[in-house]
Amino acid sequence: MNQVFKIIPAPAKALWLLGLFALIMAAVICLMGYVAYSSRHIQFELSNTELRIKGGLYGRSIPVKSLIVDRSQKIDINRDSVYHPTRRTNGTGLPGYRSGWFKLRNGEKALLFVTQSRDVVYLPTTDGYSLLMSVQEPDRFLRSLNSPNM
Repeated sequence: MNQVFKIIPAPAKALWLLGLFALIMAAVICLMGYVAYSSRHIQFELSNTELRIKGGLYGRSIPVKSLIVDRSQKIDINRDSVYHPTRRTNGTGLPGYRSGWFKLRNGEKALLFVTQSRDVVYLPTTDGYSLLMSVQEPDRFLRSLNSPNM
């Protein structure tokens, strides 16, 4: 004759801890999904009053008067090594996608939206940081930025 003895049930806090862990993991998965989505869908909208970066965790509106347009240029961050990001301070650094706050080799603070190292628009601001952006048409973007209507 077999006798069966059951375990004393674990306290409810063990189940709560597992539930909390599952919730945190679900939030991380959602965040990573959003980062993956935004790496392909960020837009740079330029108007007479502002540069609006739509999408991503670091999107924002920057007044045109804060942009130092005469120092803007198209760069290759691998060849123009002073602009190479050296340290991520708050952002995403994945192969083929860097977004967020970085320090550049020249010591400058920069907000990056970079998917490739070539044809990156470098745009300093009067707010103590520069923008590095992978814009699909960098020459047209720079012409628009430098147009008399801005």
